[in-house]
Formats: sequence, C-alpha cells, structure tokens
Amino acid sequence: MRKLYFLVPGTDGKFACGGLWAELKTVNLAQQICSADIVTYRQREKDKLFIDDLLKDKNLDDAIFVISWGFHIAELAAKLKPYNVVYHAHSAGYKFKLPASIPIITVSRNTMGYWGQKSPNSLIYYLPNQISDAFKNLHLQRDIDVLVQSRKSSEYLIQELIPALKQHCQVYVVDSYVEDLPALFNRAKIYLYDSAEYWAQQAVSEGFGLQPMEALACGCQVFSSVNGGLSDYLDPGFNCYKIAGYSQEYDLQRILKVLKSSETLALSEDVLAEYRTENIIQRFTVILNDLNDFFDHKKHQPSNIKNFTRMRATKLLAQRILGKLKKRYFH
Repeated sequence: MRKLYFLVPGTDGKFACGGLWAELKTVNLAQQICSADIVTYRQREKDKLFIDDLLKDKNLDDAIFVISWGFHIAELAAKLKPYNVVYHAHSAGYKFKLPASIPIITVSRNTMGYWGQKSPNSLIYYLPNQISDAFKNLHLQRDIDVLVQSRKSSEYLIQELIPALKQHCQVYVVDSYVEDLPALFNRAKIYLYDSAEYWAQQAVSEGFGLQPMEALACGCQVFSSVNGGLSDYLDPGFNCYKIAGYSQEYDLQRILKVLKSSETLALSEDVLAEYRTENIIQRFTVILNDLNDFFDHKKHQPSNIKNFTRMRATKLLAQRILGKLKKRYFH
C-alpha cells in the first residue's frame, strides 16, 4: 500500500481551525492502516516534512499526496500533476475543476453529491469525519439552559434571539477555544447552531458540521440550521429542531417549551456508529485499497472518457433540440 502524505499549509498559528483538526484526525486514522505523514507547504515547521524538500525525491510513485485546503487546491493540483494525488473534500462550492486523474474522498454525502455532478468521471468516495468516543451522554445534572458558540453564528442568533432568550433562561455564549468540549456539552440542556449565513458569506458550503453531532451525542437538545453537510444527519422533528423558524417569537416559544419538557430528541446509536472510529477505519481501508489499484492502472492507461465541458453541453443540447424538431416535422 502506498504511503500517504497529507498536505496542510501549517499546523499552528493562523492555520489552526476546525478543518485542520479534522484533517489531523484523518491522518491519525490513516496511520492505523498504512504509513502516513503530515507535509506542510506554506510554512516550514520543526519535525514536519516540507513539500519542496519532499519533491526533490525522484521516486514518489509509491506515494499518494492528499490535498484538502479548498482555496489552495487548484495551485496544489497543478504543482503535483506528475504524482498520485487525492482530494479530501470538506466544503463544496469552490470554483476549481479537477481532472479525472484525481480521485475525491468526501466527508459528507452532501459534498459527494456536489462532486458527483461536477466531476462525473472522477472516482468518488464517502469517508465521514470521526466523532470521538469522548462525546457521549454522561447523564449529569445540566446547569446551562442554552449553549451557543459565537463563531459561525448568524447575526440573528447573536443580536436578536440570544438577547430575547436571556430574559427567560440562562444562556452561555462561548467565544474562545474550549479545552474540554464533551464536558461542556454534558452541562448544557440545549445547543444552538446557525451557520447558513456564515457559509453563504464564504461562498462555500458547511462541509460537515461536527458540533451539532457532538452535542447530540452528549445528550443536548439541538436547534440547528440544516445547510450543507448538516443535512447528512440532522432530521428536524426527529433528532433535532430547525433554528430560525419563521419568527423570533416562534423560536423563543419552541426553545422554552423544550426546556420545560421531559421529552427529548436524540441521534440513535445506529446513526452515531457511522461516525465512530471502527466504522471509519473499515471504510478507509476499502477506499485506500481501491486507490492503490487505481494508481496502478493509471500508470499504463490515460483517461479517455469525454469530459462534460460547456462546449459539449451546448452540442448535446443542440442535438436534443434537433432530435425533437425532426420528430415533430418529419414523422
């Protein structure tokens, strides 16, 4: 099995974010299957490989480069064109295109559907992000009525709904890094998450949306948007509630009702099992075996399936219209 090199711009400072943590978790999972290393390409770091140094090695046929940083993909794909490359796709909506020679591993079915339409000739796989076993319901006394993380939250949530809620219950707003997130989720009765506005401003999608799943796993009642990857697992009315539902007054009414109610919605253990370590390692092993077979084939066979370009789309549309006209006037 080929060695995996996971490319990230850096692992600290300005590059620290949820997407980086998810990618580093994937590296740890990969290392349980095959040889895998982190490679940086924007900043040199102690005890880390740097891309320009690595590419001096003339024999990299037994390696696979895994690229994932959305805004850098076009540049990296061009730089790594002679090598075996896989795109680990989190968010969708970036403006670049990929050749069929680059397989795509997506973290959500929502993102898989996007790439299934945009790159129909590429190999595409689904490998969800991991949810740690630390995220579980400890059945403790909950002293926080409503929990909100300010990052990615909509203006409506921060400026309108939360001030209204504070008049009726205890609201805890987190605006900094949390060392022990499972413990915090086990203290909260309700968790609010509303990221649709944030991702619309970024012009890309919510790739996965880990926090609502983590909160549900810890026994929180979740009011969330269902944009992007959140739609993979959130099911309003069955395991969560839809936030920003018609009016502030209606949101307030529903949240206060849930606070007073003994009825709870939850993600089933069957659903959570899809995102736990054991299942992801099993899926990852199958995917990596497939990728190794593909890169063996690619060495001897160029791609020969026609791409669905704008010109080809126009040609096919013209043929369809011409076919309809022939049926109407000549039959």
